[in-house]
Amino acid sequence: MIALELLLFLLIILVAAEIFVNALEHLGEQLGISEGVTGSIFAAVGTAMPETIVPLLAIFAGTQNQRLNEEIGVGAILGAPLMLSTLSLCLMALSVWKKRGLQGLLQPEKTGLKRDLDFFLASFAIATVALFVPHTDPAVRAALAVMMVLIYFFYVMLTLKASAALVKDGHATEAEETMLLARLGLPTNLATILLQLGIGLGLLILGAKGFIHGIELAAPLLGISALVLALMIVPVATELPEKVNSILWIRRNKDTLAFGNITGAMVFQGTLLPAIGVLLTPWAPVKEVFAGVIITLAAAAWLRFVMGRGQLRVWHLTINGGLYASYLAIALI
Repeated sequence: MIALELLLFLLIILVAAEIFVNALEHLGEQLGISEGVTGSIFAAVGTAMPETIVPLLAIFAGTQNQRLNEEIGVGAILGAPLMLSTLSLCLMALSVWKKRGLQGLLQPEKTGLKRDLDFFLASFAIATVALFVPHTDPAVRAALAVMMVLIYFFYVMLTLKASAALVKDGHATEAEETMLLARLGLPTNLATILLQLGIGLGLLILGAKGFIHGIELAAPLLGISALVLALMIVPVATELPEKVNSILWIRRNKDTLAFGNITGAMVFQGTLLPAIGVLLTPWAPVKEVFAGVIITLAAAAWLRFVMGRGQLRVWHLTINGGLYASYLAIALI
């Protein structure tokens, strides 16, 4: 029964991702913005909602066991960027392995991708430092949290500012397929686009919450702690929208949207959510947490290094997948 429940909610997530992607492309085209903005801000924040809800619910409205709530909150906050920077990027690249080959080029718009990675690395480095700041220094922890929030808002401002120039350079968002609601006879206007986005987002949240519930039922049978569950298993469900959306886009040769969807979510989840964790949870360098943080930073730094050298190839992102496998080995020892 648990397996059937997981399969049902997985199918809901896959359908919701297609609805959401379709509406986002039309929204970007309607607003005349670049693919970078559509992927890095709109798609990233929208599809990050399920995994954003998990730690917030755990911290503010979880069980009677405060320690359990905190473990789930910390695990969900750190597990999301870990999954995105490693497994998600690897799966996205492997989805075009047959078509492009291991030496095949991945061609996202470079300035936007580098901007995403620079902001993520800066903020996540601050989150790493915060692990070692004791709770006896609340002012220092609060200052670090404020810095992370400011980094995200500065990032949004720069991304929006760069949009006009990117549109002129040929990176405007273009919708390839008719909007799904338009096929039912509705007009393709802003109201209809927002309606379809709402439907897609609602299904994403429903699917992710249901999938998480099924995993939580299975967890006791596997003997997995709440922290490891949140770090390793919950993100598999909550990050499915990013992986599916990015795979759909990269297979349509929309590399900028595909990468922006993942790296934009990394910035969102590497700034605002860790700020909450620093303020409201123990946020301490236990083995599973510290290993996850270091591997996340290493994966993002590797992608930034390769981008700085010039050409990005499919095989480069298999390294990110290998880093995720390394984390699994460390966490399960």
